[in-house]
Amino acid sequence: MTIYLNGQYMPVTEAKVSVLDRGFIFGDGVYEVIPVYSRRAFRLSDHLQRLQHSLDGIRLTNPHSLTEWTEIVNELIARNAPEDQYLYLHITRGTAMRDHAFPNPAVAPTVFVMSNPLLTPAPELLTSGVNAVTAQDNRWLRCDIKAISLLPNVLLRQLAVDAGCAETILIRDDDFLTEGAASNIFVVKNGTLLAPPKDNLMLPGITYDVILELAEAHGIPHQVRKITKAELFDADELLLTSSTREVMAITRLDGKQVGTALPGPMFEKIYQYYQEFKRDVMRTQ
Repeated sequence: MTIYLNGQYMPVTEAKVSVLDRGFIFGDGVYEVIPVYSRRAFRLSDHLQRLQHSLDGIRLTNPHSLTEWTEIVNELIARNAPEDQYLYLHITRGTAMRDHAFPNPAVAPTVFVMSNPLLTPAPELLTSGVNAVTAQDNRWLRCDIKAISLLPNVLLRQLAVDAGCAETILIRDDDFLTEGAASNIFVVKNGTLLAPPKDNLMLPGITYDVILELAEAHGIPHQVRKITKAELFDADELLLTSSTREVMAITRLDGKQVGTALPGPMFEKIYQYYQEFKRDVMRTQ
């Protein structure tokens, strides 16, 4: 694996970062994940815009221009073998003596980018669907920032792993659905696709946007609004989406079946439309 670190391309085994890096000490940084299909970064400008939002949220100057980021991304894609990849971009505030306040004067940020193979969900999971559990969303109030300090998400996701499930669905104190520990969640009821609104309590997913665009393009009834815990448990279908897991059906929630306990007609339509979009758009533009 070839990675990019602070202006240089190198094998991942040669990469080194100081133990005084603020990402290591404080989790002081942000990240972005970009899927790559047929060696084309999908919606690179949208992902870099989201990265800018995260950088603005932690008051860190973007270390690269749009042109420079594009060159780094394309070069890293070319240096790694898979046709389909996902890129992980990681920017911290840099290396400085330990102090909670920002370094003054500012130091150079640490910029790290790596590529991994992009693997699609196993066919049997598309046929059977996956299980999920729910948990209290006890994260901070700026979930719209892709912060590298993901310990709350790690602990919440581990709840699913411990239960033999694929994901943990998060519910805030006021009994509203936010998202999954590492995904976005859609609810289907009476033929209508429901999506939680983008706000500070959830990550604005790029795949989330694609699903809503596909619903609009194909005339699928859909609403973006707050979704209650009661509506979540009364759903006819539940869909899980992310850049790396695409679209999956959740067929059991907290041990109880969702709908018929099999992937439903909304999943089948959305999944088909997503695969067509991937073939006709993601792999060609």
